[in-house]
Amino acid sequence: MPTIHLVHADGHTVTIEGRAGRNLMQAAVAASVEAIVADCGGTLSCATCHVMLDEPWRSRVPAPTADEAAMLELTAAPREPGSRLSCQIVIEATHEGLVARVAARQY
Repeated sequence: MPTIHLVHADGHTVTIEGRAGRNLMQAAVAASVEAIVADCGGTLSCATCHVMLDEPWRSRVPAPTADEAAMLELTAAPREPGSRLSCQIVIEATHEGLVARVAARQY
């Protein structure tokens, strides 16, 4: 299971394990990461699992779909170039060490 590092807005990092084939939001919720609210449960109908990926990770995951890009317009924290919805990032074995910054607020 890949190790994933979630960096919170205040700078502290939470390290979780992610199962390949599941999404990042599911891994965060399973690890009780409260900053990932996940109101819609991963159905791409809210923006409460907003994270940001910096390089090299941004280019190592598929680009956002048009639906995800539209939903990213509704994030509570300002959208950044690496903004993603964690429910749309499917974890792969090659994501060992992935670092995602958690948005400062989800509402």
